[in-house]
Amino acid sequence: MLSVTTIDKIKPSDKPKKLSDGGGLFLLITPQGGKFWRLAYRLDGKQRTLSIGEYPCVSLAKARIKRMEAKQQLTNGIDPSKAKIAAKKAKQGIAANSFEIIGREWHETHMASKSEGHAQKTIDRLEKDVFPWLGKTPITDIEAPDILALLRRIEQRGANELAHTTKRVIGQVFRYAIATGRTTRNPVPDLQGSLSPVVVTHHAAIIDPVQIGALLRACEGYTGHFATRCALRLSFLVMLRPGEIRRAEWTEIDFERAQWRIPASKMKMRDEHIIPLSKQALSVLSEIKPLTGSGQFVFPSVRSSARPMSENTITGALRRLGYTGQEMTAHGFRSMASTRLNEAHLFHPDAIERQLAHGEQNSVRAAYNRAQYLPERVKMMQWWADYLDSLKAGGVVVPFQLKTA
Repeated sequence: MLSVTTIDKIKPSDKPKKLSDGGGLFLLITPQGGKFWRLAYRLDGKQRTLSIGEYPCVSLAKARIKRMEAKQQLTNGIDPSKAKIAAKKAKQGIAANSFEIIGREWHETHMASKSEGHAQKTIDRLEKDVFPWLGKTPITDIEAPDILALLRRIEQRGANELAHTTKRVIGQVFRYAIATGRTTRNPVPDLQGSLSPVVVTHHAAIIDPVQIGALLRACEGYTGHFATRCALRLSFLVMLRPGEIRRAEWTEIDFERAQWRIPASKMKMRDEHIIPLSKQALSVLSEIKPLTGSGQFVFPSVRSSARPMSENTITGALRRLGYTGQEMTAHGFRSMASTRLNEAHLFHPDAIERQLAHGEQNSVRAAYNRAQYLPERVKMMQWWADYLDSLKAGGVVVPFQLKTA
C-alpha cells in the first residue's frame, strides 16, 4: 500500500510509472510530473480503467474512498465509468436549468424590444440582487421563501420600490421558463402581500412661474462646464427624460426641419419620438455645435468623447446652483412643462402627453396621435419657449387665459 510520504517523494522518469495501492487502485506518474489516480477493474470479462482525479487535489484517503464506492457499484452491476459520465451529464443538465442561465436567456429574448437603457438596468439588477443568491440553483428547486429572502435583503437597504420591481422580473423569468418547458410552476404569485407597499413619490419640480424664472436665470449664470450649462438650458425646452437628453446624438438633430428625432431603440416606450425644436432650442444647439459637433454625442462625457454625459451631471449642476432634491430634480423639467401647459388650456391634452413620450396603450390611437398632433406640438413647443423667456425676464406675465366652466 502507498503512503503520502512515498507519493510525495516519487520523482518522474522518462516513461510513465504506476504505483499500486491494491484493489486495482494505482497512481500514474507521467514524465511531466503529473500524478493521476486510476482504478483498474473488470466488467463483463473486459478490462476497464476509471479516472479518479489528480494528486494532491484528490488525496490518498479520498482516492481509497472512491475505490470503495466503485467496488460497491460493481457489486450492484453498475459500470463506474458509465456512472461517472451519467453524473457529469446530470450536473450539466442542472447547470443548464439554473436560474441564471434561464434568466440571461429571458433577458436576451425579452429585452430585444426594449430600450438599451432599460435592458441594461434590468441585467444590472439581476446581476447585483438576484444571480448571487439564486443564480446557480435549478429553477425547479426555487420556492417562494427563497425569493422572499432575496427580496427582504433589498428591502433592508431601503429600496422598497426596487424590491417590487425585482419580484416582477423574477416572475417574468419563471413565466419564460414555463413557456420553454424548464419548469411547471411560478412561485412568485405566492408572495402577494409579502412586501411592504410602495409609497409613490413624484420627482420634485418647480412649477410656480416666479420660481421658474429664478431657476432659468440661475441656469443662465451657471459657471461650470459649458456643455453642462447647455444641457441645463435645453432641459427646459424639450420635455425629455434626463437620459434622453444626455444621450443626444448629432445625427438625430435636423436644423433645417427644426426637429430632433430620437430612434425607438433609445426611448423608454420603444417608439420613435419627434421633438419640434423651438428657436431657443436651436440656439442652444448652435452654441454647443462648435465644441462637440465633430463627435457623436451632443453632450459627451468630460472624460471621453466616446461616451455620453454622466447620468448625474444635470442633477449635480442643480445642486451646485443651490437646489436640493426636495426642490428640483433633473426629471422635474418634465413635470414643470406638463403642469404649466395643462393649466394653460391652450393645447390638446393628448398633444402634451405625446410630447412627453408617454405610452399609448392603443396602438391605433398612438399612430393617430403622432399624425394629428405634430403640427400642434410645433406651435406648443415654441409657445413654451417664449413663455419661459418671459418668465426669465422677470415680468409678471400671464400669456394665457384659463377656461371657465
